[in-house]
Amino acid sequence: MTDTALPDRLSTNPKSPHYDEALLARGIGIRFDGQEKTNVEEYCVSEGWIRVAVGKTLDRKGNPLTIKLTGKVEPYLEKP
Repeated sequence: MTDTALPDRLSTNPKSPHYDEALLARGIGIRFDGQEKTNVEEYCVSEGWIRVAVGKTLDRKGNPLTIKLTGKVEPYLEKP
């Protein structure tokens, strides 16, 4: 599988329509503006953004609070 076979958008939240458990189990890495990011909750390559958790803060539903960062997003498989 090559990087072009990765989805345009992927989320780690099981309630999201962009969640893919099998793909997440294989290990997805994100390179954002040339730096490796390990705390990405969701990404979109075509729109050029990622959502990252803000510390250990949770919202009222128990989900991590996130911020949206824009830039160049490059997903890749950690385990081919």
